[in-house]
Amino acid sequence: MKKRLVSAMTVTAAAFALAACSGNSTQATTAAAETQAADAEPQTAAENAETEGAEAAPETVTITSLDGSGQEIQLEVPYNPERIAILDMASLDILDSLGQGDRVVGMASTSIEYLQSYAENEELAALGTIKEADLEAVMACEPDVIFIGGRLASAYDSLAEIAPVVYLTTDIETGLVESVRSNAEIIASMFGKEAEVEELMSGFDERIQTLADFAAGKTAIVGMCTSGSFNILGNDGRCSIIGREIGFDNVGVDADTATSTHGNEASFEFVVEKNPEYMFVMDRDAAISTEGAELAQEIVENELVMGMDVYKNGNIVYLAHPAVWYTAEGGIQALDIMLQDLETGLSD
Repeated sequence: MKKRLVSAMTVTAAAFALAACSGNSTQATTAAAETQAADAEPQTAAENAETEGAEAAPETVTITSLDGSGQEIQLEVPYNPERIAILDMASLDILDSLGQGDRVVGMASTSIEYLQSYAENEELAALGTIKEADLEAVMACEPDVIFIGGRLASAYDSLAEIAPVVYLTTDIETGLVESVRSNAEIIASMFGKEAEVEELMSGFDERIQTLADFAAGKTAIVGMCTSGSFNILGNDGRCSIIGREIGFDNVGVDADTATSTHGNEASFEFVVEKNPEYMFVMDRDAAISTEGAELAQEIVENELVMGMDVYKNGNIVYLAHPAVWYTAEGGIQALDIMLQDLETGLSD
């Protein structure tokens, strides 16, 4: 840069000029600043309110959950928890659907295909199974919150000593679709994601109605193959969506007998006697990867059943994703897969 020589006269003149106008300039600058601040005040206030709102995110949120005895409680849990222990696949399904799966630090084992990215992630701690938690491993992963299902209700108190336990399940009276919606809203509220649930649940009611229109006036037996036996399922537990929401007349139902766990073993003479138009079959052994187990089709398609119209008409529906029906019922993605199994099975 070139240096300029400034004469003493020029500097002096400039100094006098600056001194002469400094008072007016300061007043003008101050007035302009005040005017600018006044004009900008509404925007600044809005920005401040927005900033204050962000800073006001709660540290905790109170949700409706269950205790170890299955009774509803109001549970205080961390808002936006960073470290989550998963001992329930339906809850993992919902967390994954909400885009919160990266917060999982440990989980129970699972064979469900669409959750294998978690099962195969070596960075996640192995926490046992959905029936038997490894309490030491759960404690070691230092979770902010723990999710369990009904199979671990007896371990509720022990797990609650480690972190708040969110225990969610499906309600038979409410129905599967509404139970999934409710549980998704509860989990979403822990992350401020409630607005996403409606979109995730869209379309299910219409699909249920389409299936219900098909099922109207038709009889069915719902069964589960396990350890070589055929167990009848009622409308009080697993697969109850078939009889309750979709509306097949479940002729295997005995109002005085509970079937919510593994159903009740039945003879195929009983099936022949009831003579259902449709049969729905879940393979429990396939669901839990029992080695050497007899396949459901081998059990069901015996001489007695093969003489029935339900077999001759091709109306035996083997639920294609038994692991989902058996271990993830209550998840959003699980519900989609379960409906696909029915839609495909009934269209063949």
